[in-house]
Amino acid sequence: MANNEKHVGSIYILTNPSFPEYVKIGYADDVEQRVSVLNNSASVPFAFRVYATYDVDTKLSDKKLHSILDTLNPDLRSIDDIDGKQRKREFFALEAEDAYKILEAIAVMHGLEDRLHKRTPSPKEKADEKAAEELKKKSKVPFSALGIPVGAKLGFIKDSAITCEVVDDSHVSYDGQTMSLSALGKQLLGYKHSVQGPFYFTYNGKTLVQIREEIGK
Repeated sequence: MANNEKHVGSIYILTNPSFPEYVKIGYADDVEQRVSVLNNSASVPFAFRVYATYDVDTKLSDKKLHSILDTLNPDLRSIDDIDGKQRKREFFALEAEDAYKILEAIAVMHGLEDRLHKRTPSPKEKADEKAAEELKKKSKVPFSALGIPVGAKLGFIKDSAITCEVVDDSHVSYDGQTMSLSALGKQLLGYKHSVQGPFYFTYNGKTLVQIREEIGK
């Protein structure tokens, strides 16, 4: 179509069952390639999926959308503080459908509805969403049910030199603070979004997820 003749790239909305309360909004010349790169990371338990795309004529058009969202509500954006420097991330605390409606409104205003594409999740993506929900339900399995006693040392999967100590059935101690394993994982990873702690800590050489699966918890 004539409207697509100048198509350069796309603004995308991505979701991930690992942090369902957030969406990733960005730009890519090739969305499929961008998603493939993101999904090569071993630090995210589940894969990103494309919720929707909006074809655009100029590179980095997503920055304008980010600016709109920041103006409407700056608290939506995930922002990290690394070594005293603020880093704004492309993650926003939005329902995917709400993010889509914003893109839809922009497309309608410009008469470019044909450039907007919503994806139907694949069977694998639906399975990942279901698995993430199941893991969330199981996330409160007490340490004792996994054979992990009070006083046990748990290692951080990304740096074996970092350990925490189990203080009761649902909390660990790290650097003088007592917190949940998920809260500590979020802190160590430097994320604003919540994480599933059992994915990121090990006991006797196995992640807590692996232990849980082996004993059927």
